[in-house]
Formats: sequence, structure tokens, C-alpha cells
Amino acid sequence: MAIPRSLPSEADVAMPVDTMAELLPDGLVVVDADRVVRFANTEALRTLGLQREDLVGHPVEDVLPLTDKSGRDWWSQTDPWNGISTLTGHREKLLVGPGGRDLLVTARYLRTERGGPVERVLVGVRDAEARLRAERESATVLATVAHELRAPLTSVTGFTSSLLRRWDRFTDEQKRLMIETIQSDATRLTRLISELLDISRLDADRLQLRLGPVNLEDLLRRHVVRHDLARSSQISLSLTPAAREEGMPQLWADTDRLEQVFFNLIENAVLHGGGRVRVVLDRDGVDPAGVLVHVDDDGDGIRPEDRDRVFDRFWHGEETATTGLGLYVVRGLVEAHGGTVTVGESDCGGARFTVQLPANMPDFVPGPA
Repeated sequence: MAIPRSLPSEADVAMPVDTMAELLPDGLVVVDADRVVRFANTEALRTLGLQREDLVGHPVEDVLPLTDKSGRDWWSQTDPWNGISTLTGHREKLLVGPGGRDLLVTARYLRTERGGPVERVLVGVRDAEARLRAERESATVLATVAHELRAPLTSVTGFTSSLLRRWDRFTDEQKRLMIETIQSDATRLTRLISELLDISRLDADRLQLRLGPVNLEDLLRRHVVRHDLARSSQISLSLTPAAREEGMPQLWADTDRLEQVFFNLIENAVLHGGGRVRVVLDRDGVDPAGVLVHVDDDGDGIRPEDRDRVFDRFWHGEETATTGLGLYVVRGLVEAHGGTVTVGESDCGGARFTVQLPANMPDFVPGPA
């Protein structure tokens, strides 16, 4: 908050200062040389949880107690009126205010002349809850990322160390198993880092899509075949009668990003779905040019109260085998294409993820150069 560096002139004081102060986005409390509160704008009263008559006209130490996290009184520590004569104020600091509220407080000292006594103290106050929440979220992100990185790195380090020290003692089959494990963990690390980069781009609105014509049925069929070859899970792809009769429109989308979306959804269904996954392609009943993709599994499903949280960062539910990033990335990528993704219950009682995508085909598609 910008606070004046010098005492206003008489002409300035004659202006409707209280009206100007009410326009400030942050709280402002004005304390005179006698240490009595002379003014507080509406935002300050809201932030402090006080009424105007409880604050204005009273000694500031009595009505606006401020302490640091160690319980030390901020007014005694700073003492604006008897402190260093060249001090102009204090930078923003996290303090505890009335009622135990966490506040971000800054102060500006106004003097009639340089080095003279402090005639007025302007105290800026802001609710610290948003910053504290962001700091808690950042700490959670760092702790989760550190945990997710440590497990595969420990595995890779352990196996490579064993192979280097005891290569001749292992059979070829043991060596192959250890190298396959290293490859799997390295792939997991690469995927985690890619998801973190995608999250950074999505949150900063810097994700770039390389758009082109996409045949969604062919894309999904490749995914199903790939998963069938790699796993023992039963994965099927089908088209609804409407999709078969009318055909599926081409999409104008980023092929790589759609690959990522449906890889994550199918992988999630395989992991939680009891081994059987059904992918159903349909025409969008609302948007004739759009498509719907349902990914159903036969697992335990997702409780209704958790369905809004499924797409949050690092949400695991009762499972801890995943990073909790995949579905967050899915939602971001789908929305970047102008679509939506929702979760409900499949016909067999498991989870059903539904992706709606508009065709977005331009009137003119340039041919290959």
C-alpha cells in the first residue's frame, strides 16, 4: 500500500481525506502524535473486526494491540515516537492483531521536518489469511513433490549401486529385472516432472496448443491397443449407435495434449477400476459439432462428496499410489480446448469420466506445405 512520506499541507488536509481513504483497497489507521487513533477506514474496521467507536478516539496500544509470533508487543519494539529520528516507517510484517487475527501490517511515519518528531503514524493493515493459505499450499506442494521424487530416486540409486558393485554376482534374469525397474522409475520421474511443468504453464496461462485436425476415434483406438499390449487389463472401445450412424466429426485440437488427456484417464481407470475399462465415443447431444468420450471402470467409484475435489492438485482420496496430479492436468488441458470434464457413476457402479470437446474446425484448413 502506498503511504505518503511527508505530512500533508493544510490544503491537502482540507481535501476530503476520509473519502479518499475509503477508496484504498487495504485498511488504513491514522494515529496522531498523542498515540490516539484519529481515523480508520471501512476496510481497516472489517479486517480488524472492530466498530469505529471501539477504535477511533482511543490510545492505539489499548485498542490495536499488535504482537509478533513470539508474543512480543510490536508497539513497544518499534516505538515510532521515541525511536530513531531518521526512521521513516516499517516494511510489511506478519503480526497478530485483535482477537488473534493474523495481519500484514506496514507503517509510515510522517514528520513536519526531516529528523523532527513523528506527528502522525499511518498504519496499513491487510488480512493475512490469503497469504498464509498460499504459503501452506506451497509448503504442501514442496513436501508432496519431494516425497514423490524421493521414492523412485531411491530405487534407481539402490539398483544402480547394486549393479555396479555386484554385477558378476547377479544372473541375467536378475539384471534384467533390476534394469526394468530402473527404467520404470525413470519413466515415473519423467512423467512427474512433465506434469509439474504442465501445471506451471496452466496456472500461469502459458500453455500453448499446436492445433490441427484430429481423428479422435483413431487416437483412442491407438491408446486401447497400447494398453492392451502393456497390461493384462481388459480395455474396450465402442461407439454409440448415434456415433456409428452419423459418424464422428474431426476435431481441431492438439494431438499430443489429447493423447495426454486420455492416457491419464485410461491409466486412472486401469489403476482404480478393478481391471476392466470401457471407453465409449458418442456425439454431443447439445453441440452437434462436438463429441463426448466416456471412460468407465468397474471399481468402487468416487463418492459424490469427493467428485468436486477429484480434479484438485495432489488429491488422492483414500489411495496414495498416485501423484494426484494427473486429473488436475486433464481438466486444464480439456478446458484449454474449450471443453469440459466431469465425473459421475458408471452403469456398473464404478467411476465414469466424461470429456466433452467441441470440434472447433476452422472454415479453411491449409493443406501440407
